[in-house]
Amino acid sequence: MLGSLASIIPERKNAHHSIRQSLDSHDNVEVEAAIFAAASFSSHSKDFAAGICNKISEMIQGLATPVELKLKLIPMLQYMHHDAALASRSRELLQELVSSYPSTPMVIVTLHTFTQLSLSALIHIPKQIDLLLQYLKEDPRKAVKRLAIQDLKLLAKKAPHMWSRKNIQMLCESALSTPYDGLKLGMASVLSTLSGTIAIKQYFSPTTGESPPSPHLTDIVKLAQECCYHSNLAVAAHGVTVLANVAISCPEKDVVQLEQDTVMGMESLLLLCSQDDGASAQTTLKTVLVCLVRMLRARPLLSQVCVEFLLAQLHHSCDSACVAICHALAAIVTQLPVLGESMLGNLLELYSSATLRSSDKQQELLVCLATVVFVASQSSLSAEVKDVIRPQLEASANGWTVYRIARQASRMGCHEFSSELYQSLRTRVASEHFYFWLNALMEFSQAEHCLTSLADGDYSGAISAITDALKSYQKGFTSLTAASTPLSPLTFQCEFVKLRIDTLQALAQLICTCNSLKTSPPPAIAASMALSSGSELQRCGRISQQMKLSTDEFRSLASRYADLYQSSFDADSATLRNVELQQQSCLLISYVIEALILDPHTASLQDFGPLSSVQAESKYERRMQSVFNLVLEEVETLSRKHPPVSYLHTGCLCDAVIALLKVPLSFQRHFFQKLQSTSIKLALSPSPRTPNEPIPVQNTQQLTLKVEGVIQHGFTPGLFRKIHSVCLTASATLQSKPAPEFKVPLESKANEIEQRVEPHNDYFSTQFLLNFSVPGSHSVTVEACVVDESGVQWKTGPTSTVSVKSMEDPFSQQLRHQQAGAQAAQRSVPARFQ
Repeated sequence: MLGSLASIIPERKNAHHSIRQSLDSHDNVEVEAAIFAAASFSSHSKDFAAGICNKISEMIQGLATPVELKLKLIPMLQYMHHDAALASRSRELLQELVSSYPSTPMVIVTLHTFTQLSLSALIHIPKQIDLLLQYLKEDPRKAVKRLAIQDLKLLAKKAPHMWSRKNIQMLCESALSTPYDGLKLGMASVLSTLSGTIAIKQYFSPTTGESPPSPHLTDIVKLAQECCYHSNLAVAAHGVTVLANVAISCPEKDVVQLEQDTVMGMESLLLLCSQDDGASAQTTLKTVLVCLVRMLRARPLLSQVCVEFLLAQLHHSCDSACVAICHALAAIVTQLPVLGESMLGNLLELYSSATLRSSDKQQELLVCLATVVFVASQSSLSAEVKDVIRPQLEASANGWTVYRIARQASRMGCHEFSSELYQSLRTRVASEHFYFWLNALMEFSQAEHCLTSLADGDYSGAISAITDALKSYQKGFTSLTAASTPLSPLTFQCEFVKLRIDTLQALAQLICTCNSLKTSPPPAIAASMALSSGSELQRCGRISQQMKLSTDEFRSLASRYADLYQSSFDADSATLRNVELQQQSCLLISYVIEALILDPHTASLQDFGPLSSVQAESKYERRMQSVFNLVLEEVETLSRKHPPVSYLHTGCLCDAVIALLKVPLSFQRHFFQKLQSTSIKLALSPSPRTPNEPIPVQNTQQLTLKVEGVIQHGFTPGLFRKIHSVCLTASATLQSKPAPEFKVPLESKANEIEQRVEPHNDYFSTQFLLNFSVPGSHSVTVEACVVDESGVQWKTGPTSTVSVKSMEDPFSQQLRHQQAGAQAAQRSVPARFQ
């Protein structure tokens, strides 16, 4: 029990004393329990680890201690990592043990404890790598070799920068010389992990005074080429991974032949695994496809040949393999959109034949093929494509498959097609909430489709299109509100749609403001008015004030998008990037207004410069970035050539609005599906007996407010990000007006305290000491925010509020009344003699 409580009471001295006494017990059960507790406390308490280290060392070295007990005591040394001296002392003891006790169990336990200690203390890692490689090469026992390989894999994951060229070379030599497939698989796995890190660059970097080694002559490439065609699929997958990583990390001119060898190895494995629907073959297939996508990102010249091979393979592969290949094709076309048009013919032919398959993966295959078609279609779907997909869906797809395809169409910006699919699904659901949800999605798709017909320079047509889109959005928002339930409030969806509606309204108002320059131009005396008032904005007439309001509105929208971003802790990275792009578009419009009209001299382009350097991961993101860059170039060119404000400037501003609206909005995964769910429940004490009753406290005392919380997760906790700590903010605000004789200091009006706590087993607690020196009613609000492992703070909530009534101390009240009476008497004495 003490061991289980170690994370809660790590520094409890009486618990430390009990564990030390139990280690000397003659009862084996008590000793084993003490060992478990000692290990738990050592991992959490530096003082306990330093105090127990000598005791554990004596027991391990003692001749009276049985070997079975020593095997249980040795793993405790891995927790002696709190300082370098303690870790070095433990390492010396382990070194002595591994030499003194050569039996297999003792060597295995000691070596693994060695590795864990090195990783935790972050010292002696190179020595540990050398020791494990020595046992791997020289020790004939298979069990010891397997343990050495497992620990080397762990060191390759945690500390790849510590591996030297000599270490990798020794590992390659051992793998080339071993006759056992199991050991070769383990060593190939270690090399596969290392090849994707900085260690591979160190391996190929030249030493002082030597030329860099040629990649195809090195042992690691020879081993990888040998493994590529191994009978064991797992070994072959690791060989392909190593070859691909070497080809990516080395200069292109040095690996031309190696690239061809890698592609051949991948194609042979794909050909073999695509015919087998077994678990091992499918795992290998996915590994090879991931390597292929990564390699084509670095070497795009190989893409055409590889895509043609994958398309040809789709005709002859089993359905599970076809699904994986479709995912790879979608990733490749996302990286290289130029390949999309040439793929459409083959994809549509495959889609026509997909309904003839009768496996359990048929529905999944229909969704994957449709997704690749949507990605390959650079513009909106043509009538020919729709005519091929629609009959197949009507013939063989169930309702869930149609919904998934419609969802993918909304994600890829094919809103006209998704609207048709949502409309066909509305009457096929059994719940009114689902009906309203599908009706909302249909209206949103129709709204976005209204914006696809915008033409450059047609400003009145743009206003009409935005008006039609807003009508559909308002209808959809009403349905979306009706689709929400207490268990599924659709908070993110409602806020995102509200922001989209407000953004479209602001853009329409901006176009109307630009048109007002024609209907209400600046007066003839505008220049002299600007000169006399000292305000350059007067030169633009009434449009300047309207533009200033538009700028403030777009900045407010950008701030609301930022708030939505910070509250979306459970969203995937693509959804967050989408929200960020909407925020950037609002900031872009506000900047363009300032640069062209309001303040052309001080507006800076630096805020939007880094956008082009961000790697686009989707078609929508790529198109938005190109629009951003195009608008910025036009603004910079126009601001250099023409002084403000003219029809050229308002025309440029309207063109920027139309360019942004012409990019079809992408509804990302989190809009449809919540894969990660995280919520916090707070409990405050003391709590009132009834909900509206305040907590009484005297103004001369302080209130200790205890805050307890529980973190609740869904089915996949930590899928996108994990909670590292919880930031709690307690603020006390004076609600009622105090008595006139009380002077309220400024710091008493709002009292705010912030604390960060790390949860243990999803539970956390802390205390706040609050001062209510001013009598009256106070409102205490406790707000919770989470901090992820990257240090980013997310406004997830919740917020809890309690009322506190601060009452004046009776003695202080009596003293104040006496002083007030004395002062009144002193004031009345002069009045008698007047």
